[in-house]
Amino acid sequence: MPAYLVVHAERRGDDTVIEDPNLTVEFVDGWVLFKDRDLIKPDRVALAIPAAQVLRVERVDEEQAPVDQEPAPQKE
Repeated sequence: MPAYLVVHAERRGDDTVIEDPNLTVEFVDGWVLFKDRDLIKPDRVALAIPAAQVLRVERVDEEQAPVDQEPAPQKE
């Protein structure tokens, strides 16, 4: 599941993690836009933060292992 850590420029230690299965992030015209790409309302903005208030945005979700992955062969 996509998850992003928003590190605030001024409020140290008050960082925010945002996660959602359909979440994307865009940087547009001085804004950090978190969008929910669902089927009903594509491009819906779920959260908008002025870029001047954000030090950085990091993607922090864990990699998902492929479902059909087979175990490695064992050495004899």
